[in-house]
Amino acid sequence: MTLQSLAQGKAMEDAGSSSTDLSGAARIAPLVFLYQKDPEPLVKAARAQTQMTHNTPLVLDSAEFFAGVCCKVLEGISPVKAMTEVAAQRFKGRPLSAWVKTGIESAGKDSVSTIARFGQSCHTDEAFPGVVHLIASYERDLKEALVQAVMAGGDSAARGMIVGMVLGAYLGDDGLPTEWSSGLKRESDISNLLKQIER
Repeated sequence: MTLQSLAQGKAMEDAGSSSTDLSGAARIAPLVFLYQKDPEPLVKAARAQTQMTHNTPLVLDSAEFFAGVCCKVLEGISPVKAMTEVAAQRFKGRPLSAWVKTGIESAGKDSVSTIARFGQSCHTDEAFPGVVHLIASYERDLKEALVQAVMAGGDSAARGMIVGMVLGAYLGDDGLPTEWSSGLKRESDISNLLKQIER
């Protein structure tokens, strides 16, 4: 739909589809890495990137929400506290705030059945509370959070990308199992590119 809109001459900011998939907000990790010390430009960039393909309020708000959460966890605030604070500060009375509360309250319950109850699809209203559940349940265990994201089935890609981004920002390199990165064929290329962005 986005490509069709662009082909019809629509501006980049108006070409986004009406998709409600959380995946539109799930690909902001490079922006978080680039703007990690500049929250306002990060939020603006996250919303703009998401808008290009997923131009719906809930997906745009989700991108802003997780960008804000990542800024806080990079400062050392726990993910649960960061999600609670961002929800209260920027999204009070909006659906995202209720989903944060529901997801945090479900922490510690079986992830597969909890996510099945929330919904396994990528639609924001189903996927968002599942993401919060995984972050809250496995705040200090990135590996298990991602394993459970996959085991819960359905559209686990967007779910895993956001969980990995938030917990990765919080736990740093030590949170990532060595075998997951050492087995990558392009590990050194990825590391070099990240160093270039840091500079």
